[in-house]
Amino acid sequence: MQAYQTLAGRFARLGALGDAAGILSWDRETLMPDGAADMRAEQLAQLAVIGHEILTAPETGDLIGRALDEAATLGEWERANLREMRRTYLHAAAVPADLVAASSRAASQSGMIWREARARSDFAMLAPALAETLRLGREVGAAKGAAFGLDPYDALLDGYDPGMRRAAIDPLFETLRAELPGLVAAVRERQAAEPAPLPLPGPFPVAAQKALGERLMRAVGFDVTRGRLDVSLHPFCGGATDDVRITTRYDEADASGALMGVLHETGHALYEQGLPPAWRHQPVGAARGMTLHESQSLLVEMQACRSAEFCAYLAPALGETFGGAGPSWTPENLHRRYTRVEPGFIRVDADEVTYPAHILLRYTLERAMVAGDLAVADLPGAFNDGLRDLLGLTVPDDRRGCLQDIHWPGGSFGYFPTYTLGAMAAAQLFRAACAAVPSIPNDLASGDFAALRGWLRTNVHARASLLETDELLREATGKPLGADNFLRHLRARYLGAS
Repeated sequence: MQAYQTLAGRFARLGALGDAAGILSWDRETLMPDGAADMRAEQLAQLAVIGHEILTAPETGDLIGRALDEAATLGEWERANLREMRRTYLHAAAVPADLVAASSRAASQSGMIWREARARSDFAMLAPALAETLRLGREVGAAKGAAFGLDPYDALLDGYDPGMRRAAIDPLFETLRAELPGLVAAVRERQAAEPAPLPLPGPFPVAAQKALGERLMRAVGFDVTRGRLDVSLHPFCGGATDDVRITTRYDEADASGALMGVLHETGHALYEQGLPPAWRHQPVGAARGMTLHESQSLLVEMQACRSAEFCAYLAPALGETFGGAGPSWTPENLHRRYTRVEPGFIRVDADEVTYPAHILLRYTLERAMVAGDLAVADLPGAFNDGLRDLLGLTVPDDRRGCLQDIHWPGGSFGYFPTYTLGAMAAAQLFRAACAAVPSIPNDLASGDFAALRGWLRTNVHARASLLETDELLREATGKPLGADNFLRHLRARYLGAS
């Protein structure tokens, strides 16, 4: 096992470098002064290059080859770790160091420009930087595609969701594309015949929103000794091992967005905090790709925390925090608010019935950009046309159009489909959890997540990257990833179907 042990030490160093980059990235999004942007881009680029050099050194490939010869002497977790080491090595070895540095710098700089462009609703301000980020992203995709024998988009997708391919995604998304228009129409017709949800009268002071958000984080199971909550323009979960940083954004006229953002990111954080300590800083100890990561955030936010049961717990907590009383503050009204279906411009604020349409659009557009079939200059028009076709909306400005997300300016081409794949996995996992532990829905009514969290710890979090995604889902739910449980969930919650 000598070669394997040497590799494990090498990957432990890489994990520590990744943690340092994670904290620097968190700081960039939360506290860093704008004037430090160029230097921060250089710092992150240098960390990326150092990690790339360690990973792609000739001896790393030799060690992997020797460790593969030793595989029969390894245990189950060690063999899975070696599999993930090899995958990580092949991804890195496919991309030259200068391209790693250039793409890191471009993404950092483009991400900072995006902030001002979004605030001004001015796509032209971002376009040159986005074009450079896309150009370099396409080079990365082409290099990895050549190494893996994959289409460039599939190669980029594999970086976020190991083993996922367009051939698996397309049938699932075509099912949604066929089912969603009728489902949205039926739900809106049903809701139009019901009492409209009453508004929750504000204001909602930021300090009170933060205090309630932290209370909900603790209820779900967030370990406050190994993480924190902050503010950013775009909510995210990041940070480092044993130091999980989540963010939200506040609106004193409406607390819903911040609270649901906190719950969503807490789902991500639970996954990170529940990974096996014995395998920290090893590839097998990392989360199993973004489909499963998004499944954890959406399971907490959508499956659990928008349920009628959880609203019975949340309504009095809201009233207590903000001094509310009367019919607006009842669990029934809160549930109507959190399950109201109405097409909107902003993806992160979308209800769970119309949300997949936002992802279908972005999946189509980023595939076209990576393939070279959609120029950056044509992105706003293509985005606006797509949102009109899918949701019947006329986009009024760039801020509510193609500038609303940081993913493309930040170089994350291939990430978007994992949101809806994650929603499918969340429905599948939540259904299996409730079948295994029937008390879970009733527990949520008292803010008790212990049984749900325990099931997820055993079946998802503690397994880390031991199994491939579909293998993990088969063992946890009895079937590979599919759209059926997600659609069944939507029909049950919104149409009362059994």
